[in-house]
Amino acid sequence: MAVLKVIEVLSNSKDSWEDATAKAVSKASKSVKGIRSVFVQSQSAVVEDGEVSEYRVNLKLTFEVKD
Repeated sequence: MAVLKVIEVLSNSKDSWEDATAKAVSKASKSVKGIRSVFVQSQSAVVEDGEVSEYRVNLKLTFEVKD
């Protein structure tokens, strides 16, 4: 039987929400092993001078707890 844990991660990107998500998973996977899934809980953006300057995501990462 697998035991899973969920952590919350925040990330940002100047390009897109997808890029922010990919960056979060890539960075987290350097210290959290066995990531199984990611759930995008929320998305937001920063607007400057009438244009989106930054995309932000709030993610929940699920990973397996090893013995």
